[in-house]
Amino acid sequence: MNKNSLLKICDLTSEEIFHILEDAAAFSSSQSDWQFPRKTLVANLFFEPSTRTHFSFASAEHQLGACVENFTAQGSSVEKGESLYDTVKTFESIGYDAVVIRHSQDEYFKELEDIRIPILNAGDGCGNHPTQCLLDLLTIYQEFQTFQGIKVAVIGDITHSRVANSIKEALGMLGGEVAFSGPDEWVAKDAYYKRVDEAVQWADAVMMLRIQHERHKETMAMSRAEYLRSDETACSHDAAACHHHASGTGQPRCGNRQRSGGGGKQPHLQADE
Repeated sequence: MNKNSLLKICDLTSEEIFHILEDAAAFSSSQSDWQFPRKTLVANLFFEPSTRTHFSFASAEHQLGACVENFTAQGSSVEKGESLYDTVKTFESIGYDAVVIRHSQDEYFKELEDIRIPILNAGDGCGNHPTQCLLDLLTIYQEFQTFQGIKVAVIGDITHSRVANSIKEALGMLGGEVAFSGPDEWVAKDAYYKRVDEAVQWADAVMMLRIQHERHKETMAMSRAEYLRSDETACSHDAAACHHHASGTGQPRCGNRQRSGGGGKQPHLQADE
């Protein structure tokens, strides 16, 4: 595996995470100063439907001066039985410099250990989402200027959330704390569990997760309307909020929310997945 691959957030040290966040802040100020030193070919291989993640990658790659190919399984040799390994190996063999992959299989990258070009994981099944985690960390850091002691409540479909897994790992490395909450069918009542009201009162920031309908729509007991009511309950409290759902601009939005006790205003964040 190429040493520049990013498969899990724990592939990075805390120092590397801070370096990436510094680069991200600089890039957002002046994209024209950031260009690949030579012609670079990048393929985005998305085996699951995606809008925000897929085209956020494509936008960033174009702004860096890369030549970009957006691959989908439909219409490719995958429909004739080609394996993930053979697909990635083909892109490597014809001269691509890196691939971005989203796949429904947990830890799909274990099949790709002898691929020599960098692989950026844009989400594997219910496992990991390191690049989304970096965006969430940037949003949190821009608001609080630290991770030490910052308490983040992740609420919703925890069982199927790669976002929840990655932010838990990251905050553990960076000195923050995480709590999980949500409907009983979607969250384990372990050491990280808190009831929704308790979690929101405890937290400095709240991450609301979308329902992963595509992973369990046949077995889901809670309706969408019932889940949205729990979302509204969480958002009525005094905490920063990062929303992960299929709507919005994909950019962090900052504002202020009145404290319920009348003691001033608390910053409010929202970042869409």
